[in-house]
Amino acid sequence: MRYAVANVRVGLDEDESAVRQRLAAELGLDAQDILACHCARRAIDARKRARIHFVCTYEIELAKTLPEPLPVHAGQPVRPLSRSLLAPPRPGIFQSQATGQKHVIIIGAGPAGLFAAMALAECGMRVTLLERGKPVEARMRDIGRLRSRGELNPESNICFGEGGAGTYTDGKLYTRIKHPFLRWVLASFVRFGARPDILIDAHPHLGTDKLVRIVRNMRAHLLKLGVDYRFETRADELLIHDTGDERQVAGVRLACGDEIRGDAVVLATGHSARDTLMRLHEQGIAMQAKNFAVGLRAEHPQSLIDRAQFGPLAGHPKLGAAEYTLTHQVADPHLGRRGVYSFCMCPGGLIVPSPTEPGYMAVNGMSNAKRAGRWANSGVVVQITPDDIARHGIETSPLMGVSFQRQLEAATFAAAGGRYAAPAMRLSDFVAGWASGTLAPTRFKPQAVTTDLHALLPDWLGRPLVEGLKGFDRKLRGYISEEANLLASETRTSSPVRIERGRDMQSVSIRGLYPAGEGAGYAGGIVSAAVDGLKAAEAILRDG
Repeated sequence: MRYAVANVRVGLDEDESAVRQRLAAELGLDAQDILACHCARRAIDARKRARIHFVCTYEIELAKTLPEPLPVHAGQPVRPLSRSLLAPPRPGIFQSQATGQKHVIIIGAGPAGLFAAMALAECGMRVTLLERGKPVEARMRDIGRLRSRGELNPESNICFGEGGAGTYTDGKLYTRIKHPFLRWVLASFVRFGARPDILIDAHPHLGTDKLVRIVRNMRAHLLKLGVDYRFETRADELLIHDTGDERQVAGVRLACGDEIRGDAVVLATGHSARDTLMRLHEQGIAMQAKNFAVGLRAEHPQSLIDRAQFGPLAGHPKLGAAEYTLTHQVADPHLGRRGVYSFCMCPGGLIVPSPTEPGYMAVNGMSNAKRAGRWANSGVVVQITPDDIARHGIETSPLMGVSFQRQLEAATFAAAGGRYAAPAMRLSDFVAGWASGTLAPTRFKPQAVTTDLHALLPDWLGRPLVEGLKGFDRKLRGYISEEANLLASETRTSSPVRIERGRDMQSVSIRGLYPAGEGAGYAGGIVSAAVDGLKAAEAILRDG
């Protein structure tokens, strides 16, 4: 019989055999009663830096059934399990073969598109997967040219290309969503080469270096299944059959002018396909502006963050590079309270340029699996609403957030001297409200340009950022530091647009169109986008 035991405190240097002996004693069992003992969930508790430890959930297999009432461990009842926590089953809908010859076109090979394609193809459905960018290996070379020479390829960059934007960030898999598909997504990553640890860590990550191989393995699997996988193929508009009573998707028209006919289209473009959003808006696809966030990216020495989080245990091999999640609420006359928060924190990583259009500049962060770099970085962003944008002179339309992003990115590009460099300022100078004219050491490439960021940002953004940074410093001492820089601008936190869909996952404007993932406004990271892609695939399979 299997049981889950929660709230198990495990010391940094405590081995599994000691944990097993201790669990037996705490549950009133003999050691030989426990046939197997495995950690199923693990999180670091660093609230008291002198006593940092792991808090775990263990799955134990016993030679006997525990009598009622079941024992309580650390305030939580021991829970009987009908199946192992470590072996998530394949969702039922994806175990049957599809009937008929429905042809599904998927636009975008990010997490939503890849997982939708995999689920549909494994069920025997005909799938065409279109990606405007390049394969993950070639994409890496284009990103290298942007970082080394300042040369932008608008179709192959941090945001566009196989794997989506998440491939060249930290590969973070943490999500707040709860869905039956979640464990299957993580297990699929392991299936294609990820470390099994991601199944148990509370804040799992893959790392850019590992994601490249994982995405390549997923591609090989899709090709083996017969997916028509096309790179450097941009879908410019939908083909629509209009009967007068109903509009039905009929396929897509490509940038080269060719047409591909299909019965359903999964729209999984990612959060930066602005040209696609504009064309969909012109075609009458219902969408609405939504909240998002913009700001700057902070860069600290990783050793500073390690000391602030772990104190004397900084550097312990079981802890690795420290991360943080920080939030602060700023008083605001329009919202009452406006949120300022850290975003996409990358321990031991680096800041990278992430523009997608000539004449515009933005930044993002990334790190490799080992997170062994000298710097930590994170977005520091402010909540933005459509009302904020309308109040400050941007046209009122579903694409108003895109216009605002572009406005800030154009100003960033100009402040960097009309090149793909990053305007930057010491974090301590930004908070103090004056520019010293010098920067702390930085690893940013191609170049960080000393700039007064208060002159770049509108005051209604700059003021909350200053207050938010002060709040961060109260929670994480030393955050406001002369050793840290702020780089502009962090604008691609999420899509500022939501394409309206119904409970059947289809666009409310056109039958057969399934908006999914971050670009459609329904996800916020690799895992949530993958889950949303699976939900679209599930809806297509149910529809027959």
